[in-house]
Amino acid sequence: MNIDKKKNALTAAKRLEKRYPDAACSLEYKMDPWKLLVMARLSAQCTDARVNIVSKDLFAAYPDVYKMAEADVEDIEKLIFSCGLYKTKARDLSKMCRQLVENFDGKVPDNMKDLLSLSGVGRKIANLILGDVFDKGGIVADTHCIRISGKLGLTGSTNQTIVERELDKIVPKNMQTDFCHRLVMFGREVCTARSPKCKECFLCDICPSCEK
Repeated sequence: MNIDKKKNALTAAKRLEKRYPDAACSLEYKMDPWKLLVMARLSAQCTDARVNIVSKDLFAAYPDVYKMAEADVEDIEKLIFSCGLYKTKARDLSKMCRQLVENFDGKVPDNMKDLLSLSGVGRKIANLILGDVFDKGGIVADTHCIRISGKLGLTGSTNQTIVERELDKIVPKNMQTDFCHRLVMFGREVCTARSPKCKECFLCDICPSCEK
């Protein structure tokens, strides 16, 4: 199948929008940029549902960046234990908050360079912040995005950075954030990792991996 990647990406984005009109980040961050940053770091190798639960007690103990910046790492560890990798995550959160206070007046920066300077923040988290908080677009190359864009033939790589850059070229900037959120919904409902529902899939005609 010869693929016009840009055309298919736009078609997929429009169909996903029709199927999932209310695209939103599944992390319940209450429109607080700092909370999204913290929760995004917690979500590594952890479900968003678990992060939402754990974050309630975490933010009750540390309601803002200043409180968390002053916290003992061991106390943060106790509150995020069930998220996994809790020692590394607690250390990153502590340092990240101190960096925000010392370097950015306690505010979450609005550009890739400064976001990447924060402890524990990679391109995936940075793009999430740029898209959801600052409406600048950005490809969040998580497992759903990498797997499904590969199946659709939009990218030939499983490398997070390469997938991000390839999709950035073919998905319109103003659609990127919602496109990635919708891929998560699509990946959970239709194109599941273990048993994709190809016969029910509304992208089957543009998907070279579809088992018709």
